[in-house]
Amino acid sequence: MTFPWLKGHGTENDFVLLPDHDGTIHGELEGAFVAALCDRRRGIGADGVMRVIRAEALGETSAGEWFMDYRNADGSVSEMCGNGIRVFALHLVQQGLVDPAGPIVVGTRGGDKTITCADDLFSVDMGTPEVLGVSKVSAAGNTWEAQDVRTGNPHAVAFVDQLDDAGSLLTQPDYDESVYPEGVNIEFVVRQGERHVAMRVHERGSGETRSCGTGACAVAVATAVADGAERPTSYRVDVPGGTLHVTWNADNHIVLTGPAEIVAQGTMDWIA
Repeated sequence: MTFPWLKGHGTENDFVLLPDHDGTIHGELEGAFVAALCDRRRGIGADGVMRVIRAEALGETSAGEWFMDYRNADGSVSEMCGNGIRVFALHLVQQGLVDPAGPIVVGTRGGDKTITCADDLFSVDMGTPEVLGVSKVSAAGNTWEAQDVRTGNPHAVAFVDQLDDAGSLLTQPDYDESVYPEGVNIEFVVRQGERHVAMRVHERGSGETRSCGTGACAVAVATAVADGAERPTSYRVDVPGGTLHVTWNADNHIVLTGPAEIVAQGTMDWIA
């Protein structure tokens, strides 16, 4: 199979993009193929794959023409990716598929997302968060309470003394499967100052990544709730791959702002 591909990242959360506008190249986009592409020794290497496809071709309903068909590194389907959608929007702009003056509407399994771009940064309206209950997560022999926040994906946000307390994160931390039957992204957070935090994340289906956009949103929301902050409020969220900014507006919508880059592209002859 011969197909075009691109490689991009948002704060070093990296992705393979597969242009397949009418869905005629990759069909069902099999999980084993996605996992092989994401393998950092046997494939291109990435935290996930985004197929660039028209919503109509995928049978999805969206106010926008384009749909981000996102898959985790293990091939499993995911609702949404905050870093990925900025890279997705950059690709659409660079290829002349959308008007950069925007706003740009992209369909996802977590609903339509509206993106604006200015000064080489992309801002994404991530919708309204759900702040639910508290459960427990464990890693490296430690256990913490974790706030359940849903920002398109499920998240468990735990405040820790030091980011190293979570250990290597080479394996999935323990969590309450009755709360998260479909898995969960787990964020470990330390405070750096007023409206300023740093985090590490273990993403379901991908392991520890250099950044997580929906996770940064969940962290900002959990911190704002802990602070009793009135909306609108903004937080700086440092991730291993850079810095993101999250604003929780008075209308209860979250806006995620950060960079996006396309670093490589080509055509591949895939030998199964």
